[in-house]
Amino acid sequence: MPDGSHIHETPVIGIIGFGAFGQLIARCLSPHFRMCAYDPAPGLQPMADRYGVALAGLERVACCPVVVLAVPVGRLEAVVAAVAPHLRPGALVLDVGSVKMAPAEIMARGLPGHVDIVATHPLFGPQSARDGISGLKIALCPVRGRRCRRLAAFLRGRLGLDVVMTTPEDHDREAATVQGLTHLIAKVLSQMEPLPARMTTRSFDLLVAAVAMVRDDAPEVFEAIERANPYSPHVRRRFFALASALDAELAGDPPRARSPSKAEA
Repeated sequence: MPDGSHIHETPVIGIIGFGAFGQLIARCLSPHFRMCAYDPAPGLQPMADRYGVALAGLERVACCPVVVLAVPVGRLEAVVAAVAPHLRPGALVLDVGSVKMAPAEIMARGLPGHVDIVATHPLFGPQSARDGISGLKIALCPVRGRRCRRLAAFLRGRLGLDVVMTTPEDHDREAATVQGLTHLIAKVLSQMEPLPARMTTRSFDLLVAAVAMVRDDAPEVFEAIERANPYSPHVRRRFFALASALDAELAGDPPRARSPSKAEA
């Protein structure tokens, strides 16, 4: 995905996986590129027509100059193996998974040496991007090749994204808290429904809104965030330990008011 001066050199972007996030990619990129997509799921033609995306076979889509792997992290290894024989020399391959260490390793190991690789994580989803993506964040992790900075320039200049350059390790370390806790709290609160809707505070309304942004994510997203990120178990255990300690404190006798000393009286 180059800057604007190179659009005519890469006229078609291939999207492997045309689910909710693949469709979001198409919506955001349709003003800038032609696109084709592969997804074996039925019933996708109306959404493809909406964004001007040509549905095609895996081999054709994998032959595009830029290939976006918009599939769950748990399926990435199989998809990498399927597309690897069809990738052009010099192609740019991206993923969009919620974790980065495992996908970066899978792509580096499974994709041919003649392609460039950037592991990406758009820090938003279809719900939080309903009103547009300008000003939202995306993490970029260079894996192989020198095209990451050109990609960053396009994302900043044409899409208005806030680009965070990082490593897969640093990404997962921070995401374990940023995403791990958000989805964990959302999962618990959704199981406590129905939640109050009449007499609420502004802080509660914001909490409910945050839950709404992630509650409809595919189950694979939660699994990746909590299981595929090697830093998530530590964050999760610390959160529950602190919550348990607070629960134990609140279950005990309330602290007694300290009697004033004679000097204070």
